[in-house]
Amino acid sequence: MRAEYINPFYQATQDVFKVMLSLPIERQGLRVVDELEPVHELNVVIGVTGDLKGSLLYSFPKAMALEMVHIMSGMKMEKLDAFVTSAMAEVANIISGNAATYFAKNGFSCNIAPPQIIVGESGTVAMTAEQGIVLPLKTDVGTLEITVSLHKA
Repeated sequence: MRAEYINPFYQATQDVFKVMLSLPIERQGLRVVDELEPVHELNVVIGVTGDLKGSLLYSFPKAMALEMVHIMSGMKMEKLDAFVTSAMAEVANIISGNAATYFAKNGFSCNIAPPQIIVGESGTVAMTAEQGIVLPLKTDVGTLEITVSLHKA
């Protein structure tokens, strides 16, 4: 796992949070993990294929997910229902797609798979790379974690 695979996700998340939510993000310290482990209540897993291959895990605290959906839709949500989980999967999908565009500018052709949603904090998700790097991103509505587990195909 190479650290330079992290910046496209940081840049893409900045772009999406600025445009869709009018929220700045602040990068926290990175850490290395040996497995993709959901740490918050709402998790979105996206596969990556192409020149780079692996998995991405977006982990959102429940309160953050509910507030993000409130900002985007104007509707006050109380639980992680189908509407909320679908909206958060789409946010993760957009970030991943934008990151793939940043990778393309650096000579890597990547595609993303449809998102899978995991509600709850238990269990782990299989990853194809030996390690992943967790990118915690703090916002005014909470801190999400993006775990990037990619390697050259």
